[in-house]
Amino acid sequence: MGGDRVLGLKVDVDTRRGMEEGVPALLSLLSGFGVRATFFLSFGPDNSGKALYRMIRNPRFLFKMVRTNAPGLYGFRTALYGTLLKAPMIASAFPALCREIEQRGHEVEFHAWDHRTWQDSLPGKGREWIGAWLDKGISAYESCLGHSPRAFGAPAWMLTGTAVEEIARRKWEYLSCTRAPAPFLLGGTGLAEIPSDLPCMEEVGGRKGVGVVVGVLSGGGTHVYPVHAEVEGGILQDAFIAIIRGALEQGYRIVPLSEIVRGLDIAELPQRTFRTSLLRGRAFPCAI
Repeated sequence: MGGDRVLGLKVDVDTRRGMEEGVPALLSLLSGFGVRATFFLSFGPDNSGKALYRMIRNPRFLFKMVRTNAPGLYGFRTALYGTLLKAPMIASAFPALCREIEQRGHEVEFHAWDHRTWQDSLPGKGREWIGAWLDKGISAYESCLGHSPRAFGAPAWMLTGTAVEEIARRKWEYLSCTRAPAPFLLGGTGLAEIPSDLPCMEEVGGRKGVGVVVGVLSGGGTHVYPVHAEVEGGILQDAFIAIIRGALEQGYRIVPLSEIVRGLDIAELPQRTFRTSLLRGRAFPCAI
């Protein structure tokens, strides 16, 4: 991915706890290093408790929850949201915090309306449901921020052909919906796709994986690291700090994703379609 050393930070906020606790922690952490990031926020209900159905149906997902210490990462209440406890709203409940992210020099983009339902049920959803889901989220974003989102990052890197068609019907400056080694034009959209190429913390064993991420950075180039507010803004802050320090020591500029987009020659990007694949350390296939 490109010439000088650039590290884009893509911060996904999937849960109420991630918004309420993880985002403020990350804002403080990033301020201490003087670096900026792009925050992709979920605006609708936190239905995290419905992941229980996934654990019952998929032993691989249950193993992942145990291996990554999900209770420590997400909290006991989160495990009950949308089932025994009412699903609370995520970013929509914190409009002032949404605006504070921007006021601190970071970017806020659209990640999800109902993250859990997209992640669990997207392959069975049709055009009408996907369109309504996108429109609810965009409307909530605009209510909180006072302007339209410029980018969309699909929950759990999950896409379908119908989803791509509906995404393309709405106005974006770029997308960040896949896992891939370099930017490309996502087929059917005409838009630059800025993929996450580095593994996220849960895929490389938490703190044990810091060396993996920093080791990849030693090769230079442009990279995107997928941060999760619940993880790097929670009990694995120390590991995230080690990754940032490792990147800075290697001469990386740490930037929001829009800076990567501005450095691209869009006309020269290859056009690619996506396929789904189960990546190492993940419980379900994602778009690559």
